[in-house]
Amino acid sequence: MRVVQNMQMEMGEVDVSQIKLDPKSRDDIPQILRGLQHLYVNEQLRAEIFELLGTEVAPKVDKRNGRPGMTLWRIFVCGVLRLDLNLDYDRLQELVNQHGTIREMLGHGAFNDEPYQLQTLKDNVRLLTPELLDKVNQVVVKAGHALVKKKDAQALRGRCDSFVVETNVHYPSDINLLFDAMRKVVTLTARLCETRGLSDWRQHAYNLRHLKRQLRAAQNAKRGSAQSQEQKAQRQALIEQAHQDYLDVAQNYLDKARATLATLEQQGWSTPVDIVLKLEIEDYMRHATRQIDQTERRVIEGQAIAHDEKVFSVFEPHTEWISKGKAGVPVELGLKTVIMEDQFQFILHHRVMQRETDERVAVPMVVQTRQRYPQFVACSFDKGFHSSENQAELKQHLELVALPRKGKLSQVAKEVERHPEFVKARRKHSAVESAINALEVHGLDRCPDHGLDGFKRYVALAIVARNIHRVGAILKQQEQKREQRKQKYSDRDTTYKLAA
Repeated sequence: MRVVQNMQMEMGEVDVSQIKLDPKSRDDIPQILRGLQHLYVNEQLRAEIFELLGTEVAPKVDKRNGRPGMTLWRIFVCGVLRLDLNLDYDRLQELVNQHGTIREMLGHGAFNDEPYQLQTLKDNVRLLTPELLDKVNQVVVKAGHALVKKKDAQALRGRCDSFVVETNVHYPSDINLLFDAMRKVVTLTARLCETRGLSDWRQHAYNLRHLKRQLRAAQNAKRGSAQSQEQKAQRQALIEQAHQDYLDVAQNYLDKARATLATLEQQGWSTPVDIVLKLEIEDYMRHATRQIDQTERRVIEGQAIAHDEKVFSVFEPHTEWISKGKAGVPVELGLKTVIMEDQFQFILHHRVMQRETDERVAVPMVVQTRQRYPQFVACSFDKGFHSSENQAELKQHLELVALPRKGKLSQVAKEVERHPEFVKARRKHSAVESAINALEVHGLDRCPDHGLDGFKRYVALAIVARNIHRVGAILKQQEQKREQRKQKYSDRDTTYKLAA
């Protein structure tokens, strides 16, 4: 059984609207809690968010049956806190169990000391989907626009740019990716044999050490300062031999694992867990086979491996090798993400780019943003989004397209880019870098979640958390201005004296 929020308050519980937040605190927690409080207190916003949570979280599960679980409001609060404060689950667990104001926001009374378990937090926060978070983000942006007193007919002007969100992987090479795959093949096969009562892999710990020694030998063979052609030839022969020895050992263990799976196949699979484990082993075996082939082709045969054939992480196969030409950052491992920010510093839309370049996402970003916000009429880009097709098509959707062209400009292009509106939009475009920096500081520098679905959920949750943080910051500024005005006029003598 799962509800959005418990309607019956507990003894000692504080209503969300009555939670006191320190107006002088410069920490991030009061600001994000103030934004969440605003969404909860406003009846229309609360109804929209609760409706989305109730229908979109685990839609195929009957929430009226089963044991009581975390309320959907608590799941949402925990997810937003995790991303906005850039927390891992251990720190999140500590805060939701020990931080008094956060527990009040979660709906716990003074006499309710029920703790949150680590796995409970992980399982529940993962229920939030990117599609749900995109819809919630539209509600949050609407709330933010109301706070800054945006009129319904007022035009929205956007700034579009992309950046790299890194995946949680190490620097890849052919031989260490092979070791990653073989390590999982050996350990998982040994676990499967243990559950089925086979002794084939009782020395799996030694097998791993054997593989590791061969890996280190191949890595160390590359180190040298050969000068003459003869010395270089000898060094190359040592490198090839060390790699060949490593590949032979890996292939032997891979063949042994296949033989073990064939033996277990003849015995039959008794439980679904064993079948899942078998499929996982076979997946890592495919990774290992590919890495053996590519290492042999590159080192032994001297071939160049095409970029499309390469995989840069065994555990996060969606990871891409991205070189944006930044100073001091030759390469980044992850996925590019493009965001659309408006003039009020709210992120209207985002897109995770899989094997896409900037010029391919310019039109889809504008079209999807206009579907969500019909008042969206102008947008600025940098040169990376330019193509002649984009220049023509974007003009069909926007009143102003501030997209600078690459290379030498024609006379017509010069006149377009000298227009005062174009120049004004270009000058304001750099402000999107502030939004990107804020996202990276608040959790979107590196994604610790596993899988492509986890990556997309992590990015979507970061966008929602950032916009809620922005709402909290606006509320804090408004409260400070009211307090300043109150102090300013409280010192005046308001007693009126009658003329004599």
